[in-house]
Amino acid sequence: MPTIIAQNELVRNAAAYLTEQRTLRPDASLATLLDEAGMRFNLTPLDAAALERLFREEQNKMA
Repeated sequence: MPTIIAQNELVRNAAAYLTEQRTLRPDASLATLLDEAGMRFNLTPLDAAALERLFREEQNKMA
């Protein structure tokens, strides 16, 4: 029987993945990491856009 994971759990996992990857691969672009997270966690375009906004806002605060 396949395991069903709620979409919000996938988004949380993707956010954790992005945070980890930005630390491990600081030279990787946010767009590249978002593409990887989208494929890995099967994100919808809306989920990916929300994560992009979140990480861009965070990036702008740090600049």
